[in-house]
Amino acid sequence: MLSKKEFDVLSILEAEKTNLSQRELSKRTGYSVGTVNSIMADLSENGYVHDKMITLKGIEALEPYRVQRAVFVAAGFGSRLVPITLNTPKPLIRVQGERIIDTLLDAVVKAGIEEIIIVRGYLSEQFDQLLYKYPGIKFLENPAYNEGNNIASLICARYFLENSYILESDIILKNPNLITKYQYQSNYCGVPCDRTDDWCFTVDKDRITGVQVGGLNTYQMVGISYWTKNDGKKLSECLKKVYEAPGGKERYWDTVPLNYCKNDFDLVVRKCSFEDYIEIDTFNELKAVDSTYVS
Repeated sequence: MLSKKEFDVLSILEAEKTNLSQRELSKRTGYSVGTVNSIMADLSENGYVHDKMITLKGIEALEPYRVQRAVFVAAGFGSRLVPITLNTPKPLIRVQGERIIDTLLDAVVKAGIEEIIIVRGYLSEQFDQLLYKYPGIKFLENPAYNEGNNIASLICARYFLENSYILESDIILKNPNLITKYQYQSNYCGVPCDRTDDWCFTVDKDRITGVQVGGLNTYQMVGISYWTKNDGKKLSECLKKVYEAPGGKERYWDTVPLNYCKNDFDLVVRKCSFEDYIEIDTFNELKAVDSTYVS
């Protein structure tokens, strides 16, 4: 098993497929040059790196951390984007000529993740248009999309959450490198910020300790998370337990691992920035990003 630091260096070398200087690796990982030198020495001794290049043995060492699938939550109505969503599901809205969901799908495909699952509900037949560009997509139907919250979508996909990204389909991804071929541990993307009125994490040394709406000196939640095999299995069980409890259908799925069953998980925050993505929640925000919607 690789250490987290070994994984970070080795996964960068695999992605770049070229030799990088210790200084460049230090910049990419955030580790000191001395730490990188020590990691590279250990990787070389184990045969994972040769002449600053990843070896076949190194690629094999990364295989247990390979992401197997991506699950997209895309069943909702998108009421705050009326009138556009009266005829078009929110993930299929075009922003500057590109469908919102395509920015995520392109990143998933680029990362070599072959199993793509979309949970759809509202105007579900419109998602068939994605098959022309992404023929490998598998659709799951959420018949309860208008009866409760997004936990219903994850219930439909609960047997596909192991070694999987879970992606909210209304994010415009500006940095495709947020979606990578390998992940070391279960995590949520989050943006460090002084203040937010949005969903955010309480964090202790990168460990997520809770979730709330609004906070100071916190991490704003981004709808991109990853779940290991063990955590994906536990998440499936916890979702079912909460969903079947009184009021369960009204829950946001994220509150299951981050609140109701948080003691069952050890989740870390994966830092990103507001430059990495755009989240459009209202029609006014859509108009601000794309002037073609301004009447």
